[in-house]
Amino acid sequence: MTDEVKQAATEAAQRVVDEVSSWQYSAEDSTIAEQLDEGLAKAQVSLSADERTRILTEIDAMKDEQSSAPQVRSATPVE
Repeated sequence: MTDEVKQAATEAAQRVVDEVSSWQYSAEDSTIAEQLDEGLAKAQVSLSADERTRILTEIDAMKDEQSSAPQVRSATPVE
């Protein structure tokens, strides 16, 4: 997989995370996870289990309204 493909997947995942963070951060944890998974599926990208867990934890931390949207470190295209 080329660096350009990885970068494009990461950018697509970041757009999903930004959208979920802005609209769903105060929702129930299960709703946030569902919205994240649906968005990633539509964008045809995936996160590792550790990356997904970290992002969900950071979105949950936004409930204090002091945190910003988490940054995606790595994503891959769904083949």
